[in-house]
Amino acid sequence: MLRTYKGIAPNLSEGVYIDESAILVGDITIGKDSSVWPLVAARGDVNYIKIGARTNIQDGSVLHLTRKSSTNPEGYPLIIGDDVTVGHKVMLHGCKLGNRILVGMGAIVMDNVTVEDDIIIGGGALVPPNKTLESGYLYVGSPVKQARPLTEQERTFLKISAQNYVELKDEYLQEG
Repeated sequence: MLRTYKGIAPNLSEGVYIDESAILVGDITIGKDSSVWPLVAARGDVNYIKIGARTNIQDGSVLHLTRKSSTNPEGYPLIIGDDVTVGHKVMLHGCKLGNRILVGMGAIVMDNVTVEDDIIIGGGALVPPNKTLESGYLYVGSPVKQARPLTEQERTFLKISAQNYVELKDEYLQEG
């Protein structure tokens, strides 16, 4: 479940839940009260992964990054903010997600993408490399396009979704 790579092991904060079928390798930091669900694969081997607080990575998702090179000296780490819901079978690769985001099931977010705060990315969306998604909108499609501003109800739901997963992971932790 948690594997060391080149002497670096995943670092978990207080209250984190990792399903026993998930695999986390190397330089991965996970914030307080976050959760990683069944069959997630996260490889912090050629760069690092940082996941914020109260963030959930749902079943079958893949988290990876881009290696450092002579043409890209820093590579692209994977950085995920606080109160983020990453839906089932999402692929996140060398991108940066802000806070209060919902990434819909089956979405793909590629290298050097910046997703600002308070965003919903629709299921099945493809966010191509080097794109910035502006705060406060719903994005859908392949390639992704800005659809419309989020409603107040949707903005409120972003934190509710994250909190629902905090409560669920607490139930799992109590089961032991």
